[in-house]
Amino acid sequence: MNNLVKLQNAVRDAEIDALMVTSPVNRHYATGFPSSAGIVIIAPGKAWFFTDSRYFEAASNAVKGAAVRQIDSENTYAKLVNAVCAEQGIKSLGFEEEAVTYKEYAGWSEKFTAALTPSQQLLTDARAVKSRGELDKMIVAQRISEKSFLDILPMVSESITERELANELVRAFLKNGADDTSFDPIVVSGERSSMPHGVPMDRKIRPGFLTIDFGVKKDGWCSDTTRTLCVGRATDEMKKVYDTVLCAQLAGIAAARAGVRGRDVHAAGARVIADAGYGEYFGHGFGHGLGLEVHEAPTASPTFEGTLPAGAVISAEPGIYLPGRFGVRIEDVIYITQTGCEDITELPKELLEL
Repeated sequence: MNNLVKLQNAVRDAEIDALMVTSPVNRHYATGFPSSAGIVIIAPGKAWFFTDSRYFEAASNAVKGAAVRQIDSENTYAKLVNAVCAEQGIKSLGFEEEAVTYKEYAGWSEKFTAALTPSQQLLTDARAVKSRGELDKMIVAQRISEKSFLDILPMVSESITERELANELVRAFLKNGADDTSFDPIVVSGERSSMPHGVPMDRKIRPGFLTIDFGVKKDGWCSDTTRTLCVGRATDEMKKVYDTVLCAQLAGIAAARAGVRGRDVHAAGARVIADAGYGEYFGHGFGHGLGLEVHEAPTASPTFEGTLPAGAVISAEPGIYLPGRFGVRIEDVIYITQTGCEDITELPKELLEL
């Protein structure tokens, strides 16, 4: 599965003759082939993938819809790119201005015959809309992470450290078929659960809330989930905060559909938290896009004025964090449709007391 045709159509509608893709994640998106080196040139109806000897044979077998050519000391990237530009009459070449260093830009500008044109948005917009096939891959990653979370639940106790539990979770990921983590797991307990991105420590899990934020990569696609548990019995205040976060998440999910501004989805969830008296303790956005990266466009944040497209995949993760006391975050992943959204997360959300 690759997105060459999708990007060829986008180039046809853009004010460039062709698009040059150089970042690893966008090369993977374009060709369906992961690699640490290479350049993809995409023009309407045609595409080329230039890479070195480490990937040439595998890419030749795997990449469909693009001519695969090998670079060497004589046939450099610049020489091959210029040859295609001359052959196809390419005068303007889009590039990923957010992924390219100034040194790279200066070198290319000197060597390439085509003028470089910033075109990052073309790729950002394309990746924001997932096909059903891509969603299916993300669901596979989601199920691996969920099974792994359930596998380590019996290990949760005050006799294991936060770091040990995080390591057991990573072990379960790999045992259950993940290729990698999509980020380092967050495991924070007791008063440290008030830290949204706290790092697991070599200390025993404390009584009270235990927040576990986790995700895997499978075939390049990411999952992302958070669950907050209680080690021991929750107080009435803890239950109130947990219920408020859950109601906020459900309100944001109910507001999410194609054509709605990301900031309005955030506002729907944030309003529930503010009405309960905890508005100052929710400091991040309601959700972020994910796909080949665990954080990508679009977002459901207070600063995102754009609308959510049908096919977007975003997290739904409001939280309340009372400094030095405790915190709660509940995170699912949703797929945006014309009429609403689909929650692809299957883990239960009622408060679990262990």
